[in-house]
Amino acid sequence: MNPRSAHPAVSRALLTGFALAALLDLLSLAVGYDPAHIVTKPLLMPLLAAYAALRGAPRLLVAALLCGWGGDTLLLSDADPAFLAGMACFAAGHLCYLALFRTYGGPKRAPRVRAGLLVAGYAVALAFTVTLLWPDLPADLRVPVAGYSALLTAMAGAAATRLGLVAGVGGALFMVSDTLIATGVADWPQPPRPDFWIMLTYVAAQFLLVQGVLGTLAERRAPTAAYREVRSTTP
Repeated sequence: MNPRSAHPAVSRALLTGFALAALLDLLSLAVGYDPAHIVTKPLLMPLLAAYAALRGAPRLLVAALLCGWGGDTLLLSDADPAFLAGMACFAAGHLCYLALFRTYGGPKRAPRVRAGLLVAGYAVALAFTVTLLWPDLPADLRVPVAGYSALLTAMAGAAATRLGLVAGVGGALFMVSDTLIATGVADWPQPPRPDFWIMLTYVAAQFLLVQGVLGTLAERRAPTAAYREVRSTTP
């Protein structure tokens, strides 16, 4: 079999594996079966990263997903050092996303006025959330959580302003997921099965960010491919 013809089948298999792992993980959280969650959670980002890589994703996207895998694995532990290390992994992932969005911002970039409004809205959301959480966070986590929240918000804002709706929704869902984690650390009242909602929004966020990046790359490549086709058929 031609290796190139195998890539679409392999990428579909990886995406199916990611979807199945996500479904099993969410079901395990919904019913409170932790052993299944411990097995399925570390599978999610490697499967999504492998899928993205086969689709021609930039290395920065793969790196961001693998940073997410590191954070996912570390946050399986309840120890404080593991929480801080996991947060550092996700922060590194957000830096990868920011560099990626700066390099690959596509034709769906928001107009300047709309981008300004989006940035202002994200800044207000950041200030409001950190102000509310600050008194209830453990003293040793206040500065790290505030710094991480600023980085996360910058990533979400860049996704919305530079890559368009799909990636923008992904960034917003990432904020929702991590805000749920922060409210749990602050010992605020939680919805039933909070880990289910955290993982649901997180998995959706990472998937939408990947789709947003891949869609933007496809749009950037399309004019070049069309031009080459015209040149190849021109006498």
